[in-house]
Amino acid sequence: MPPVPTAAPEPLDPSSVAAGERPAGHADLPVREPAAAELARAATRSAEDALAPPPGDVPVPSAGDVLVPSASRADRAAPAARVRLGDVVPAPERVAPVAGADFVLTPDTVIRVGPDDAARAVAGQLADLLRPATGYPLPVADDTRAGAGGDIALALVDSADLGPEGYRLDVTSGGVRVEAATGAGLFFGVQTLRQLLPAAVESPTPTAGRWVLPGGSITDRPRFPYRGAMLDVARHFFDVPDVLRVIDHLARYKINHLHLHLTDDQGWRIAVDSWPRLAEVGGASEVGGGPGGHYSRDDYRRIVAYAAERHVTVVPEIDLPGHTHAALTAYGELAPDGVAPPPYTGTEVGFSYVDPTSERTYEFVADVLGELAVLTPGPWLHIGGDEAFKVRPEAYAAFVERAQRIVAATGRTVVGWHQIAPAAHSEGRVLQWWGTGGEDPVTADAVRRGARLVLSPANHAYLDMKYAPDTPIGHDWAGLIDVRRAYDWDPGTHVAGVPADAVLGVEAPLWTESVTSRAEVEFMLFPRLPAIAELGWSPRATHDWAGFRDRLAGHGPRWATAGVAFHRSPEIPWPTEPPASAAPQAAIPTQAEHPAPSAPQTAIPTQTGPKEAPAPGPSV
Repeated sequence: MPPVPTAAPEPLDPSSVAAGERPAGHADLPVREPAAAELARAATRSAEDALAPPPGDVPVPSAGDVLVPSASRADRAAPAARVRLGDVVPAPERVAPVAGADFVLTPDTVIRVGPDDAARAVAGQLADLLRPATGYPLPVADDTRAGAGGDIALALVDSADLGPEGYRLDVTSGGVRVEAATGAGLFFGVQTLRQLLPAAVESPTPTAGRWVLPGGSITDRPRFPYRGAMLDVARHFFDVPDVLRVIDHLARYKINHLHLHLTDDQGWRIAVDSWPRLAEVGGASEVGGGPGGHYSRDDYRRIVAYAAERHVTVVPEIDLPGHTHAALTAYGELAPDGVAPPPYTGTEVGFSYVDPTSERTYEFVADVLGELAVLTPGPWLHIGGDEAFKVRPEAYAAFVERAQRIVAATGRTVVGWHQIAPAAHSEGRVLQWWGTGGEDPVTADAVRRGARLVLSPANHAYLDMKYAPDTPIGHDWAGLIDVRRAYDWDPGTHVAGVPADAVLGVEAPLWTESVTSRAEVEFMLFPRLPAIAELGWSPRATHDWAGFRDRLAGHGPRWATAGVAFHRSPEIPWPTEPPASAAPQAAIPTQAEHPAPSAPQTAIPTQTGPKEAPAPGPSV
């Protein structure tokens, strides 16, 4: 490795990021930072306006009550329809309806499964999904007959054509059979089966109804092996139950990776035994001055295990060498000037970095990534790498190359934002690309040297962007992202010079500078998350906006029944007939989960999360 240049370090002052170092066109907001409570109240007002019924309909509950979706005038032209075999999101590879072959779930239905532990686990999950709404016992029995007695059979089969995540679903009047080569395939087949039942199946309490599955067969497998979403728990901390609920949302749409952005300037969220102040001190802050928080090792193990049960792989990110202010607050010895700065609760970026000239820095990196690798059974460790504006290019490249070697020594594969592209290639490395244009010769060159891409174009896939100008939370530096914009792009051809076979998959990041609660997370995820899921799973030939919006419309009643907050986008022809036992939709709360800051914070730029980086400043 070439020697790392040395230079007198600059002080870690957020205000020292010169205007010329910030992405052009993104002016700062006024100096006073809006409190989380203000953002939440604005979200409530907007949601009430968006969901308000026409005169004469049932009024929307007052502030503080739950928000139940109401039909707009335009929605009245789209009455609820019976579920069809093709009404699945993401769209299956092949659908063959059979008239007159519908299956009716009854109190006597049995779920039959072979002796394999993976298959039995999926059978138990299916029973757990169906029992609350139906009230049926749905016992799990050791048998994989095709359901001649009116049962549901789950079977592991030797079928190379389905791959590691594909499945076949056959529905006849005499029974239902789901078969796959792996437990993951069976699990994804069960998610399809779930969508083919009436929306009331999402009810947490027994509901009267006729539980009909449309007859026919589906053969399905994913286009890309990596289908992900990211939750930023560093800017605002989200406790374990909130993360588990997000995992459930991902699994519903066959998304198989959860990227956790665990560290940033505002907070360090994972306990590290060898560096305990990272969590104790670095975790005690967040945007807006709230209490922050962190995951203990047991908390993190619980998240990883819960995700694994749903065939979701956790991808942990420790952002390096920038976005490290919280770490420096905990351990000033890592700072370029050796001084621990006070906690930071604003949203500026690009001012912090660990000292790339110090061996202590690399001991820190090795210890943190080593402990995280032990806790994380998945193959990936994400090292961030974006917006290190204060680190000179040669020092930055040397740091990344050494960090890549540290990851490799743990037995894991490195992932980094596409800013790490100029560094020397590391075997198997993955670049997460968040650009807003299709031309990126530096990334294309990294691909030619062996890198693969996960695509997260900020102007299509960033779920912290506003839906429309009046969306009460979120940002617009990458543009407004309505559902169609989230859907209308092709990962296989999006970056010039990058062939489809170099694309590992897609990911939808949700940065949380302005997102403070579980309801707000869901409001930003839905209905755009299923759009990204379809791009990652479904064959390119099935991508059709008109068809997608019609299929997606049927999911509004499902979310309402399950109590999921969502944006009632005017692009989607939502059905007007609510499920008979619809549970109240979760409110976007009128109160902040954490107290507002008592003093003004640093000005907030309109951009958030990774952005198109300007040239690094003249520092280390």
